[in-house]
This record gives sequence, C-alpha cells and structure tokens, in this order.
Amino acid sequence: MKIIAVLNREGGTFRSLDIDKFCAQAREIFARQGHELDCRPVSARGITAALEQAAMDGDVLMAGGGDGTVSAAADIAWKTGIALAVLPAGTMNLFARSLKVPPTLTVALEALASGEIRNVDIATANGRPFVHQFALGFHPRMVRVRKNFRYDSRLGKMLASVRAIGMVIKDPPSFRVELTIGGKTELRKISALAISNNPYGDAPLPYAPDVETGLLGIYITGPLASRGYMRLMADITLGRWRSNSDVEEMRAREVGLRFPHLRKNANAVIDGELVPLKDEIVKIVIHPGALRVLAPGNRALPET
Repeated sequence: MKIIAVLNREGGTFRSLDIDKFCAQAREIFARQGHELDCRPVSARGITAALEQAAMDGDVLMAGGGDGTVSAAADIAWKTGIALAVLPAGTMNLFARSLKVPPTLTVALEALASGEIRNVDIATANGRPFVHQFALGFHPRMVRVRKNFRYDSRLGKMLASVRAIGMVIKDPPSFRVELTIGGKTELRKISALAISNNPYGDAPLPYAPDVETGLLGIYITGPLASRGYMRLMADITLGRWRSNSDVEEMRAREVGLRFPHLRKNANAVIDGELVPLKDEIVKIVIHPGALRVLAPGNRALPET
C-alpha cells in the first residue's frame, strides 16, 4: 500500500518533535511491512488542502494531529472512499482511542503498519460528517470561553479547559430544543446535549470503545444550577457519570433537532471544533460501516 501521511506541525505532540527524524522512522517502519509511506508535514492553515491532495495520491490517508485534524481527514476519506489512518498527536485523541490505536507515536506506527483495513461507522449532522461527537450547550460555551486563554502545549490546553469549565459552571446555559428520537417528538429545556458516533463506554474519557454498533449515543442533561454541574463534573472525572441522575442516555439511528428560538450567535461543537449553529433544524444520522480505516489488526486496548 501507499500511505500518504499528512502531519499537522502545530498538533500537540509534533510541536516538540524533530519531524524530519520522525518521518524517516515512519518510512522505515512501514517499509518493513512492505508499504510505501510519503510523509508531508504542513502548517495548520494548509492542512485541508494537503489532506485533499493526499487523498488523490495514495491508498491510505494518514492524519497526524488532534481530533480536529482527524475529523477533517475523515470527512475527505468518507467522501472519496480512501482508507483513513489516525496517528494520535493531539490532546485527547478520542477517535484514535475508539480505533484502539496506541497513544505513543512510534508504537502507533508499528500497529498501523501491520494493521488491517476495516469498515467503521461515521455520523453526519445536516450532511457534515463527524467521528466523535456533536454537542450543544455546556460544551460549546466552554470552548468559546477557552478561546480567550493562551496556551502552547497539551498541558496548557487542559489547564485552560479546567479554567473555562469553572467559569461556565457559574452561569450554566439553558435552552429549548425539540427532539425527535425513535419517531417521538418532545420539546425539552436542557443545559447540554451530546450525540456521539456510537455510544460511549465506561471510561472517564467520553469515547466509543466500539465504532461498529450502527447506533448514535444520545446524552441529555436537563437545566442545572451551578451545584448540579459541579456534581456532574465530579462524576465525570471519577468515571461514574452514568450513575448521575441528571444525565439521560438513549440510543438511536437518527436524531432530529429543532430550535424554536435559535440565537444568531449560537454554536455547536463538532469533534472538538467550535462551529456556528445556523440551521433551525438539524438532522443527525449514523452511517454504518461507511468509513474505511486502517486500524491495528489485533484491536487491543490502547495504552493508558
């Protein structure tokens, strides 16, 4: 196979690496398995164009970076039919975790070089694909607040997130949305909504351990005061969020959302990226087995 690796130079891990040395090592690892690897480091500004070009040049599109880079690559891979490989170099690397890609870059290269092509699920929100999560309410507000802080490292981003969460908890969001799930429509007032590409597992981090169930995970939190959010954040940190009485969990193949009073500055978070929420109606659908990926062959659990 010919693998085109597009590496986001500004991705968390790549910032501190000798990227030329890393590329040489990657080529050697894949060559031992009989594959050709073309390594293309680029700036964050040029990542989309580089991914699009790579999809035309090889058999596998490898995306090296954080969840935003991976999501952009998945969009291109899904639309072109090329296989996607994920090299975890971001802060959370949630889709990489779902694919059981080891978090250490050199170990990940070895696992992918001897991996296998398989089909996994991908979801869309009004046609825009996502591999991890579509979120409304608390999460978008936290990301928007975090943008006011400067950080230059993975740890810095995590600390900025903690600061932002603390600020949002003081004034939690609340909004109305008409939910259609399983053919039933209900108008709800909520503080947070997350819809995931396959249901979350039981780990403290919110990611799907199985991306081949053909189902969306739906997580709803009703209107909460500051104290309720503090308790929920504690339960998430301790990995016991499923026992929190304020969290409602459902599963479905399709979800309809309608916003009776959509604000002009409303936002959603899609795979970690803050995006404008412009449509009064949003249709979220899962597409079973529609995304081809190169993943570790043994599907072992990632390192912790």
